[in-house]
Amino acid sequence: MLTRETFTGPWAGLPVAWTEDDRFDEATYREDVARCCRAGIPGVYTGGTTGEFYAMELDEFHEVARSTIEVGREQDTPAMIGCTSTSTRGSRRRAELAAELGADAIQVALPFWMEIGESEIVPFFRDVSAAAAGMPLSIYETTRAKRVLTLAQHRAVNDAVPNYLMVKANAGTVGATAEGCRELSQFVNVFVGESRWVDLGPCGARGCCSSMVYWNPSVTLAFWEIVEQGDWDAVRKTDERVQPLFEFLHAEFSPRGFTDTAFDRLGGIACGFLKTSLRSRAPYPSATQDDVERFQTWCREHFPEMLNQIG
Repeated sequence: MLTRETFTGPWAGLPVAWTEDDRFDEATYREDVARCCRAGIPGVYTGGTTGEFYAMELDEFHEVARSTIEVGREQDTPAMIGCTSTSTRGSRRRAELAAELGADAIQVALPFWMEIGESEIVPFFRDVSAAAAGMPLSIYETTRAKRVLTLAQHRAVNDAVPNYLMVKANAGTVGATAEGCRELSQFVNVFVGESRWVDLGPCGARGCCSSMVYWNPSVTLAFWEIVEQGDWDAVRKTDERVQPLFEFLHAEFSPRGFTDTAFDRLGGIACGFLKTSLRSRAPYPSATQDDVERFQTWCREHFPEMLNQIG
């Protein structure tokens, strides 16, 4: 059972491999999950934005979740399953399936198509947690849900759902601020992006739902190790390499409408670690082989360590 002491570090938020005819490529996906586990990544995770939960039918969710959990169990690595849906019923059904399959944790965002009322926040998380038989719960906080939680609401959820152990705090949410991260970290683990470790690590951030960790596990795990050690001078030096990479990606690919999964597939393939497809599910754009070469060229010139998987 995960605890606040063990639910830490950069977890691999993996993209799903799709075939040319847009079906789940289970063999390739399972090998990607296993590769992450063998690299010593603390946990594997699917069902978030990179995992394209929003573009997946329930039967596909079941197959992807099953594959993730089975490989994690074989490799002795915990697996977290994202259970976000547009309704309580949808999230409950996914949480039930995750529990039946033996997941180690679930993650869920607020229903996102229409903004939910304040009075429905705690009941929603309580109902989803009950459907998952009380396994460790992570909240996926994102402005895409149209409502962000206050510190008081996080406390209320924690009071009602004691198994609420982690929050994935994205830009625009309370955990992505220095004061909010300090306050939240008193009762729940705060995960933030790798580019925020330099400023929120000293405020108590405990990990990340990471893409960079499967672009290059050795670089990212070494980065996390110095964050854990509190060696902030070393963290700043590493961050000086990481920030320009994210700035390049944003400037180069955001104007083309890249979503999380397009960026993360691109990095995993360009750095030589993942074998997944470049394909994102339509209507969302996909990276191309030319984009892979552009990414590799930039890294060779500015951050060659990121490419050590392919020499």
